[in-house]
Amino acid sequence: MISNVWKFLQVVVAIAIAFTLTACQELPGAIAPTATAPVIVKLSSWAANPVEQKLLKQVLNDFKVQHPGIKVKHEVINDQYMDVIKTRFIGEAAPDVFYLDALEAPFFMSQDVLEPLEGYIKPEFDLADFQETLLDSFKYQNHIYGLPKDYSTLALFYNKQAFAAANLSSPPTTWDELRSDSKLLTVDRNQDGRIDQYGFGETPELARQAYKIKAFGGQLVTENGYAAFASEASLQGLQLTVDQYQKDCTSAQKSDVGTNSGSEMFGQGKAAMVIEGNWAIPYLRETFPKLEFATAEMPSINNKKVTMVFTVAYVMNKQTKHKAEAWELISYLTGFEGMQKWSAMGIALPTRKSVAEKLGYEKDLMRSPFIAGVNYAIPWQVGKYPAVIVNNFDNQFVSAMLGQQPLKQAIVRSQTEANKQIKAME
Repeated sequence: MISNVWKFLQVVVAIAIAFTLTACQELPGAIAPTATAPVIVKLSSWAANPVEQKLLKQVLNDFKVQHPGIKVKHEVINDQYMDVIKTRFIGEAAPDVFYLDALEAPFFMSQDVLEPLEGYIKPEFDLADFQETLLDSFKYQNHIYGLPKDYSTLALFYNKQAFAAANLSSPPTTWDELRSDSKLLTVDRNQDGRIDQYGFGETPELARQAYKIKAFGGQLVTENGYAAFASEASLQGLQLTVDQYQKDCTSAQKSDVGTNSGSEMFGQGKAAMVIEGNWAIPYLRETFPKLEFATAEMPSINNKKVTMVFTVAYVMNKQTKHKAEAWELISYLTGFEGMQKWSAMGIALPTRKSVAEKLGYEKDLMRSPFIAGVNYAIPWQVGKYPAVIVNNFDNQFVSAMLGQQPLKQAIVRSQTEANKQIKAME
């Protein structure tokens, strides 16, 4: 069933593109004839929270003032975002511009449904100002298909009061230190056999385990997009998680302590350390104003600096009839002015180095660990079929962490099943 849906999507999109290109050829940068009514450009996105939605609205209002001939129709899709976008492509109703997560980018870029952007980019746009790691996530076969709007790496959050109570003066810099510190930070305050505070809050998902795999030389996928995380090197990294959870008993996942996320676990004091993204900073400050916390770069593993980077880009629908206007919107939102306005509140980190410098984030004690991490971060991408890879890994790995099956058996099973499903879809 899944195979048929994907094949149908590819065929229909290809037909739609062929029809559009035959019916209406537009040259990059060509402005449509002046009309009385403004050109409408449809933008689709999600909003992580009301603050983010309000901020984007303000930035779009500023764009409108500077571009009176373009009207942006902004659509917020928070439920099943990527499924909705894919369905819109099938129905030839996809937006002109839309958010595209780096995780989903390989599939979209391979389907020839996105407009290459290099033909629109002028020297004054200063493409070199973008963090190279982030920009590379949206390159495919020598084309640039997206411009990253913001990003976050992962960093260590630690509870300063809990550290002081355990006589710890600084955060761990290696994974061995993290495990040692976790033992001191795991507390049974009532001596009733129930842990009140775990040393570390664990997230047993591939997005939060991939850096451990990479630290030992393991891979996530092959060049052809097949799962490849069951190697001995990969298992060596994953064993760190299992051992701390099962043998040390100093880590917990969110379901163990009745919370909805690692950030909430940390905020409630049920974990003294967690690894989270930049997005956790405003959440913790707003939700847990009395919490005294700090951030640090990720502890090294196997003598290697490691972290993940998550990024989202603005991309253009290849079928749009308003390519010049769509580019004007993308170039403003990812240009210096638009990005500075978008990033000023610290909800997300700017992908332009000049904007980060202007906002002082490299000197911000709370955010500087995230900025530093982008230079060695692993982009969160796992081939053209991310859902298959991620779901199979997550389902099997958590069972291994819980001791329901041996680690190697779980990971081999997940890799085998993922590759079986991918083969059926190709």
